[in-house]
Amino acid sequence: MQHITAPQLHTWLNDSSRKPPLLLDVREPWEFATCHIPGAVNIPMHTVPARHTELDSNTEIVMICHHGARSFQSGLFLERAGFGKITNLQGGVAAWAQDVDATMPTY
Repeated sequence: MQHITAPQLHTWLNDSSRKPPLLLDVREPWEFATCHIPGAVNIPMHTVPARHTELDSNTEIVMICHHGARSFQSGLFLERAGFGKITNLQGGVAAWAQDVDATMPTY
């Protein structure tokens, strides 16, 4: 699994020469409703095993949670399930709020 910082992800998302990744946010729905990175898809961690077949295993996926632990664990599951392009956002949305978007609500 690769790792990416919030500023690196911001650069990637703003690079029109690169295909954007699927932003997979594994937090609970109430957390996602509180704040999320624009364009992210919410599949709570506990539902990833049942729903991973909804995802394209050839797509680059950036895993997101609050601080990076749940997304890392979910990313490991996806790798074991045959997904080869998994990247974990270090520090999660908390890092995004701190380093990229100071207007993002935090909790």
